[in-house]
Amino acid sequence: MAEQLSHRHEPAGSHPGWPARLGPLRVGAGVLEVRKPKLSDAAAWSRVRRRDRRHLEAWEPTAPGEWDNNNAAFAWAGQWSTLRGLARRGMSLPFVITVDGELAGQVTVGNVVRGSLCSAWIGYWVGTHAVGGGVATAAAALVVDHCFADAGLHRLEATVRPENTASIRVLRKLGFRQEGLFRRYLDVAGGWRDHLCFALTTEDIPSGLVPRLVAEGRAEHG
Repeated sequence: MAEQLSHRHEPAGSHPGWPARLGPLRVGAGVLEVRKPKLSDAAAWSRVRRRDRRHLEAWEPTAPGEWDNNNAAFAWAGQWSTLRGLARRGMSLPFVITVDGELAGQVTVGNVVRGSLCSAWIGYWVGTHAVGGGVATAAAALVVDHCFADAGLHRLEATVRPENTASIRVLRKLGFRQEGLFRRYLDVAGGWRDHLCFALTTEDIPSGLVPRLVAEGRAEHG
């Protein structure tokens, strides 16, 4: 791929591409970086998640229990351990988004399949304080480029509810193409919801997404 931002790999990775620190990129909201989750993210993660329940709950898979308990600081240790375990087994690439050093959301690449498929799904969420500042688009672009250039993947899929127009705009800006509709695909907000399926392959972006964002003036190298 063409021009790449700094991809600072860390030791003891379990599979190509993780752990890593991606960026920085300057966007409207500030200086953005993407890094592996840390146990010390608990308080900041909980603060954003509990504050933004109405913003997030309608789009995320239904989980047993109460939102405030599931997203309390004490709940982060279990989530962090699960994410780290999946990453170490080569099944996921979990990342945290920061803007000006503060936690702003997450990007997760999951269900990593190697061999002749080399595919995974990508999902993300961004707190209300970072919405509209180009954060979701830039963070996803960093991770997509990293997955194709360094993690050795060929295809990424993203599923989104048809009503989630903001997330659909992000995917379309990144060049994801709509490939179909999954009927009653996931239990979200207490019901089985239809989801649109979007996908992107390495052939679609031979020069990478980040250089495109920079050329379009949507981001600057940090």
